[in-house]
Amino acid sequence: MAISQPRSGFTLPVFACAAAVAALRYLQQQMPLKTVKIELVDPPEIAEIGIAQIAKISDRAALAMTHSDPGDNLDLTRNTPIWAMIEWQEPDRQLPQITIEGGEGIGKQRDRDGQAAIYTYAAQLLQHNLQIFLSPHEAIAVKIILPEGRQLARRTSNEAFGVVEGLSLLGTTGISQPLSSPQQLEIYREELAEKLAAFHDLVFCVGENGLDLARSLGIDADRLVKTANWLGPLLVAAGVLGARSLLLFGYHGKLIKLAGGIFHTHHHLADGRLEILTAHCAKIGLPTPILTDIFHSPTTETALQYLREVAPESVDRVYSSIAETIDRRSREYIRKHCDRDVCIGSVLFDRQRKIIVKSQQATKLFSDCGIML
Repeated sequence: MAISQPRSGFTLPVFACAAAVAALRYLQQQMPLKTVKIELVDPPEIAEIGIAQIAKISDRAALAMTHSDPGDNLDLTRNTPIWAMIEWQEPDRQLPQITIEGGEGIGKQRDRDGQAAIYTYAAQLLQHNLQIFLSPHEAIAVKIILPEGRQLARRTSNEAFGVVEGLSLLGTTGISQPLSSPQQLEIYREELAEKLAAFHDLVFCVGENGLDLARSLGIDADRLVKTANWLGPLLVAAGVLGARSLLLFGYHGKLIKLAGGIFHTHHHLADGRLEILTAHCAKIGLPTPILTDIFHSPTTETALQYLREVAPESVDRVYSSIAETIDRRSREYIRKHCDRDVCIGSVLFDRQRKIIVKSQQATKLFSDCGIML
């Protein structure tokens, strides 16, 4: 029986762009639009986005608001308000016709001197859709605001990848793929079955960063399986379908959950990362003051950097303990749910995509693939 596709939505840049277009049109026509049409560019489609509110700030500025809809996805930005303020500027040939700024709730990039985390696709989308309504002698400043962005960012791994104080306008497409919906799990299972029909040894990549790093290391792309947050169900499915070995490849702040027996890794459902890290630090005998600081760290990435500073000789021991525990608990999880034995190895990397540790079994699996780390 064919599996119904989950409903896709749109990425944050699309809603930011819709609010900006609505604000600009209000400045020009004094008409509060209920919807606006946005050319997504990639894919080459038109999206019609609802506008919640529009307000005039001054004779030269207007503000519009819309709400995010990521489709059938467990996305923390669902229904979050997105504001865009448009303000007329004096034309200046030395300056761009459209200036884009990040306001409250838009993250700042630490490695780019605090530049707003408004990435290439978002900037292109705004430029493309606003340019249509501007004459050559008009110039505007666009400020994107996420009123809840700073608060929501605390529940993401943004800071681990260098974005602080808010969320990113991230994405390479206007379509938000529902990677965490229950229907998506069935699609993943189908893909897994196809992969296992050709190979008995696969690599599970937790997210795009794991996928990209695995490819860069020369791992056969046909063996790669993107799991999103469905690690538990896909581990069991792999066991049922006859997998011989699985290499788990992921960011340490995500994969560490498996060492605590958390096999659905979405932040909406369970956490415990710092507790797990603290427990493994205690296991190798680190003193109480260090344990206390690790436990109260804002993120696992911060905790790792702290550990590298105060006890660099302990990092390998701590993370080796975590990796071996991930392997053991994953094997036990598969055996418990489907009574199958699957060889498991794990590789954890940091926000610079540098490998922190690989378990003993992971080293063997890499060697079997002809890859040396």
